[in-house]
Amino acid sequence: MTLIDLSHEITAGMTTYPGLPAPEITPHLTREASRDVYAPGVEFAIDRITMVGNTGTYLDAPFHRYEGGTDLADLPLTSVADLPTLVVRATKNRAVDAAVLADALADRPAPRGHAVLLHTGGDRHWGTAAYADDAPYLSEDGAGYLAEAGVALVGIDSVNIDQVTPEGYRPAHSILLAAEIPVLEHLTNLAAVPDTGGRLHAAPPPVRDFGTFPVRAYVVV
Repeated sequence: MTLIDLSHEITAGMTTYPGLPAPEITPHLTREASRDVYAPGVEFAIDRITMVGNTGTYLDAPFHRYEGGTDLADLPLTSVADLPTLVVRATKNRAVDAAVLADALADRPAPRGHAVLLHTGGDRHWGTAAYADDAPYLSEDGAGYLAEAGVALVGIDSVNIDQVTPEGYRPAHSILLAAEIPVLEHLTNLAAVPDTGGRLHAAPPPVRDFGTFPVRAYVVV
């Protein structure tokens, strides 16, 4: 068995999505202060993190896009854990559209019930200004293709599964989350995942009335 980590590390001050606040990590109880609380030789560190849900590698539930949509607490584990994977190699296409998907998945198992992971190579710019420039994305017809196919989850190694435009349209989010298909953004290391045969795990904590949260996404092969 091989475990392939698909998550970016979370550090204080990091930028995930340009314009969103960076996480702040501070001590709540230091090891030094804890020595006055516990028995001699016993010490603990308790730390505090303040961050938006869209930090690091994170999962979007329908609540993120739709008022009254399924939140993280009601998201079934069957939609985010132990999912068979299909990796679509699209490193030469900025827009992953229906034609790209149909070609990539033509000789694969039927995508219904699978986690479809879009390997665009966008993660090579992680942590730099270039990460958000002309970033790869899933097109509107591509999102429709996957929703119609009945996939369980869609992930991408890019800054956003949608093309970011000044008008603010987000068709991929809208289509997938309306179909109860979680979206996994800011993946990395998809080059190490085989085209088929893996099992994805990307479960967030069950936070009520919350739509996005970081996950430790990984594939078991």
